[in-house]
Amino acid sequence: MKHTLTPAVLGLMLAVLAPHASARVKLITLPVRERVEVQLDHDSATLVEEERIIPLVQGSNQVDFAWAGTRIDPGTIVFRVMGPAPGNAEGEGGELVANVLSVSYPPGENALVWDVSASRSGSALVRISYLLGGLDKSYNYRAVAEHDEKTLTLAQYIRVQNFAGEEFDAANVNLGIGDKFAKPIGLNETKEILVDRIAAVPILKTYTADPTQFGYIDQPKNKLRVPMHYVIHNDKDHKLGSAPLPYGKVRIFQKDRPGEDATTAFLGEDWGSFTPIDDKMRLYLGVAQDIVVVRTIDERKSTRVAGNLHDFDVVIKYEVENFKDQPVLLNLAELVDHVRNEAGARSGQEAQWEIGPKTTLKGGPDAEDSTHERIVFKAELPPRKGDKAEKLELKLHLVFRNQW
Repeated sequence: MKHTLTPAVLGLMLAVLAPHASARVKLITLPVRERVEVQLDHDSATLVEEERIIPLVQGSNQVDFAWAGTRIDPGTIVFRVMGPAPGNAEGEGGELVANVLSVSYPPGENALVWDVSASRSGSALVRISYLLGGLDKSYNYRAVAEHDEKTLTLAQYIRVQNFAGEEFDAANVNLGIGDKFAKPIGLNETKEILVDRIAAVPILKTYTADPTQFGYIDQPKNKLRVPMHYVIHNDKDHKLGSAPLPYGKVRIFQKDRPGEDATTAFLGEDWGSFTPIDDKMRLYLGVAQDIVVVRTIDERKSTRVAGNLHDFDVVIKYEVENFKDQPVLLNLAELVDHVRNEAGARSGQEAQWEIGPKTTLKGGPDAEDSTHERIVFKAELPPRKGDKAEKLELKLHLVFRNQW
């Protein structure tokens, strides 16, 4: 908020001419703040902490704070006297001691008044904190993959939008991640700030077939949709891991060739999920057109155990072709409850399952990506030879015990 300094100067003159009289100090008319801290580490609330130097006279002082036109939450305002201002610790009458005696709210005004006592005349350093609405932030990223898709450069930005009715000529901004930075935040201003840029971040390009999560690209022919992702590991081994990666939009590019003179092609954009340290962010790249996965139920049977309890067997067959010139590691994922339903067993009870002997997928479920509810197998697909791709036939056999 911009205001003339005339009333403040007048207040200072009156304090000098009548050192023992009560003084009313309008904070909004004082010179610029000595220090401002803006905490943007919370999703829905912004904490502002500012320090000002105010002139006090011996005795009682009425200190006004007004917030007309701003989005300050009045119930969160806290006023503290930190002590004498620099250079005012000692003076005639000894050390300056100031205390807040009471607070009042003028009727019909967006303001409050603190009654501050001072042991002698002088300047005091005060700290005012409050929650401020309308000062919002969001994150976005720019990810540029190298031509070989082994690494990428990840740039992280924060966008600050100030519709709080207040401006900050110089503020120390704390995002809750990384280091603080000092930037002015103007009234009704939108500012985008580069937070960090990390080069050569190792990535993994994945291909995943999952009928429950991604569905079919051609249901009548049982062809599964095979989406592609870049997987970013937020850990030290992958040049990250110093802080969580906030939720935000990611614009994804790829270099058209190796070297410094390469240009970039836009691949798409995705919303990157909040990614804690040691977790993974997956960025969607589209559906692979040159990986074909046909999924069918090859066998299905039930065997009565006792009463209404049965064991159910289901064998899923995958016919897989890779039309790429390079080998591909394909994730084949299944939701256990979905397969149990396909076997004819009732859901509603915990699935007791095991992998059956007719499984031809090698290596067992992937230990990192599999859970009790969802299993993931890795299948290595050889590159095509000429214009033809080798068709692989892979099977997953699941046995469900003691089901209704």
